[in-house]
Amino acid sequence: MMFTDYNTLIFDLSQEGHTAYDLPSLEIEEYDLSADLDNHLVREEAANLPEVSELQLIRHYTALSSRTFGIETGPYPLGSCTMKYNPKVNEDIAAMPGFANVHPLQSVESKQGALQVMYEMQEALKEVTGFDAVTLQPKAGAHGELTAILAFKKYFQEKGELEERKYIFVPDSAHGTNPATAAVAGFDIVEFPSNEKGMMDVEAVEAAIEQYGPETVAGVMITNPSTAGVFETYAKDIVELIHDAGGLAYYDGANLNAIMGITSPGLMGFDAAHMNLHKTMTGPHGGGGPGSGPIGVNDKLAPYLPAPMIQKEGDSYSLYDPEKSIGRVSGYYGNFGVNLRAYAYVRAMGADGLRRVSEDAVLNANYLRAELKDKYDMAFPGYCMNDFTMTLSRQAKEDDVTAKDVGKRMLDYGVHAPTTYFPLHVDECLQWEPTETESKQDLDYIIEVMLNIAEEIETDPEMVRKAPHNAPVTRLDEVLASRKPVLTYDREAIEAQYEVFKETHADLFEQEDQQSPGSAKA
Repeated sequence: MMFTDYNTLIFDLSQEGHTAYDLPSLEIEEYDLSADLDNHLVREEAANLPEVSELQLIRHYTALSSRTFGIETGPYPLGSCTMKYNPKVNEDIAAMPGFANVHPLQSVESKQGALQVMYEMQEALKEVTGFDAVTLQPKAGAHGELTAILAFKKYFQEKGELEERKYIFVPDSAHGTNPATAAVAGFDIVEFPSNEKGMMDVEAVEAAIEQYGPETVAGVMITNPSTAGVFETYAKDIVELIHDAGGLAYYDGANLNAIMGITSPGLMGFDAAHMNLHKTMTGPHGGGGPGSGPIGVNDKLAPYLPAPMIQKEGDSYSLYDPEKSIGRVSGYYGNFGVNLRAYAYVRAMGADGLRRVSEDAVLNANYLRAELKDKYDMAFPGYCMNDFTMTLSRQAKEDDVTAKDVGKRMLDYGVHAPTTYFPLHVDECLQWEPTETESKQDLDYIIEVMLNIAEEIETDPEMVRKAPHNAPVTRLDEVLASRKPVLTYDREAIEAQYEVFKETHADLFEQEDQQSPGSAKA
């Protein structure tokens, strides 16, 4: 076995008697916990855990970690997700004992430092968003969306209009969480189209309001810049239409990285917005969390924010419940560690630095777009914001090479694929967001890679169709993985599924046989 053989499971390395730890003998009598558990909770046999040495354990998981692509591995231009570099100083600050060891159940007097950080973070986010109040409780963007829409719901309930105001408008370029959030909150969804420039269609919104009746409109959910990377020039007009109908306007802050210090949701007239601190303000990102999606609101919605809120009284900080709060949406006060990292970032950058972040993010995206537009078709004309969308529908039709193929081929060059097949209203699309943290040298490498791939599509499309060639894992059977996942260690099930894969993907194994020894299987 090669030490970097990714196909070897930790169970394959197991040998009876090997151990990765050496604990001293217990000085107290052992207690049989199973005596206090219901029978269905007690194993009849000991767990089948691998027995390996500490060195074997370290080598195995170090080898596995090397196959995981991250922002510290190479460029990660994931459109609308803002996969920027997380400064290590933020991690050091979050690990400081005074922060890392604080407990939410401590007395208010004993956690003044933590409350001060959260209060000052709220104040900073009020400046960034142009809103009157902020809560740090939501733990992700979608969680923030739900918090805001529940506040919408409480607002209409207080006005006695909840039963008739049942429609939330969303553009066809919306993140999928927008309609999902509104539906979970009990509203019906009305989708309206984008125009040929990728912008929201004001006339379509007017028509929808007339069709359903102004008195039935609860609100609109808008991402600006949009998921297509286009600044929604008519966002304020649409917000005014919704307000004239008596509804509320929600701003999806996924692309806040493009506007900090330049404009804000508050200036555009929105009533509420979420911020993805794990995107824009360099908290940890990916792997299911933790994240942070605080929301800002105007005075109209401030009374409905989740309890408790943090306030400053003289030189001390305390907690209070808003007058008509929707209640808690999170245990305690949200993901404190992520909010702390974002606080460190905001304090380090300052107001001028945050504006420069947005300016550089937009500049980087436009530079990349300009250098690629002669070989790849852009989905929409004109300059972009912090991200842009290209379409490979022409390559798919003429060369049978898809957006997915190109994304897979990029991995061979050490560049992660952009967001693939999103936004949904653009065929065969790749959505790019280089962020401000990529240098011109890095951007030039991405450009070189993409121009190389464009040439490969013309001269050797099969090379692109069968990519990646150098990755530890080649093409997966995504349908099989989705329909028949093996989620626990089961040697027989794994081997059976592997044989099925080999039969249905013989071409991949022929390709692998031509590679150097030690190449990993799918």
